[in-house]
Amino acid sequence: MKLLRFLLAEARWSVGGIIALSFLGAASGIAALALVNRVMAEAESELSTLLLLFAGLLVVSFLTATAARVFLHIVGHRFVYRLRRKLVKRVLDTDIEQLETVGGPRLIAMLDTDIRNVTIAFVHLPEVLFGGLLCIAAFAYLSLLSIPLFLTTALWMLLLGFAGWLLIGRIDHHVGQVREDDDRLHGDYLSVINGRKELALNRYRAQHFYEEEFDGNARSYRRHVTWADGYNGLLHNIANTMVLGLIGLVFYLSLGRGWADLSIAATYALTILFLRAPLVGAMAGIAALVTAQVSMRKIDSLELLPFDAAFTGVARPFAGSREIALRDLFYRYGANSADKGFAVGPLDLTVRRGEIVFLIGGNGSGKSTLARLLTGLYRPHAGTIEIDGAILGEENRRAYRHLFSAVFTDFHLFRRLLTGTGEEVASDHVENWLRRFDMHNKTGHAEGRLDQVEFSHGQRKRLALILSVAEQRDFMVLDEWAADQDPQFRQFFYRTLLPELRAEGKAIIAVTHDDHYFDVADRILKMDGGQLIELKGDARAEASMDAIKAINTA
Repeated sequence: MKLLRFLLAEARWSVGGIIALSFLGAASGIAALALVNRVMAEAESELSTLLLLFAGLLVVSFLTATAARVFLHIVGHRFVYRLRRKLVKRVLDTDIEQLETVGGPRLIAMLDTDIRNVTIAFVHLPEVLFGGLLCIAAFAYLSLLSIPLFLTTALWMLLLGFAGWLLIGRIDHHVGQVREDDDRLHGDYLSVINGRKELALNRYRAQHFYEEEFDGNARSYRRHVTWADGYNGLLHNIANTMVLGLIGLVFYLSLGRGWADLSIAATYALTILFLRAPLVGAMAGIAALVTAQVSMRKIDSLELLPFDAAFTGVARPFAGSREIALRDLFYRYGANSADKGFAVGPLDLTVRRGEIVFLIGGNGSGKSTLARLLTGLYRPHAGTIEIDGAILGEENRRAYRHLFSAVFTDFHLFRRLLTGTGEEVASDHVENWLRRFDMHNKTGHAEGRLDQVEFSHGQRKRLALILSVAEQRDFMVLDEWAADQDPQFRQFFYRTLLPELRAEGKAIIAVTHDDHYFDVADRILKMDGGQLIELKGDARAEASMDAIKAINTA
């Protein structure tokens, strides 16, 4: 089982010590039971001595079993903590293309459901471990009493194991389906939260979503989880019934067939009754391990990058670079699937520091894809990127990304204020920008963090731009930044801020359709059907007069 292999890889010696403690606890319990059987069979007179020995064995069993359980919980939860950290770090290291392929709902389900399933498995793991070791110790003791009865008991338990194997296979199937439904339900939850305004305005849409999408996924989840729990309950009852049935079989073979005398049969019966609760508990705990196994498989299916513990400092081989050039760059969505998707390129583009470049184009023309290719977030399928004439290699892609700061249309606003090299931003610098964007009376800042970030979309965009400027990167990508701003800040953005950034030697690539401000740009580019065109002369003049007409003109 992968979960146990991971645990052994993380804490081999700790697990070995826990197994030793568990076995000692199980052996002490069986020794105490054997002592009781001895008193019953031989009617010893030295009861005080035997009582002390019995009490000592109970103390040893209690202390070792308790220590094993506590240490296993400590090791298990430490493992879960490390697993959570590793998964989040792997998400941080994995390329945005793969994360977009996986999708937000599956990632959230992994970080929520799968980690919770692994945690629950470790809660039940002591029952499985102690129950299994107790059975081994008990069977070793029973083998000393009667070989024929022991072989019969072993065969009976093998029959129980075969039935358990069949049922666990069914449990695994339905738990796997439950986990797939969980992905879909997380998507539904996000739709309810992110689409709350649209659903509130259109109750018919809300009803259709609720009844056709969400309810179908919820019913599928209910159906499969019911089957999984039903098979688990059946496994529990089969184990309980077969253990009790084994007692009857032992008495029949002993007294009816003469395989052993009454004292041996009674000892067998008492030992089996002693095993009943731990054995049934272990069988029940296996279901939790099966669920965790499904979660581990699900995690592997996401194809995240392998874990790298360090946030290694990014070398700066491109510090002071003046020019970035895209040469015959080509990218196609779904390139690895049978159905080929939208293609962008081949693209040829040169961006230099100290210039403002406006990018226009209709929806789906490839503007956002170009921005992701330019910033290194997407890997091109053909062509090269050159920095001051040097071709970008894969080993320097992360360093290349550090040339850029960006505010995308689907940006996320963090509270932490950092420069591009991870240093604190000067307090007076932050205060100055907050005042310039008229946000100083809406949010404060302390210890490098913004106090408040929950504002209107346009105000959040202002804060996002402040964070982007604070990074002090040489190349900036701004995707429709002014679209949500009022006329005052739109004018400030185009007439004041962009020229200031250009004067500081920065290159600004701004996706925009505000033709009233096209005179600010040094160059205007147009994306159309995945192809890039630079507008010059009359074409630029026409675009400055009517950007919509320019976009619709092939």
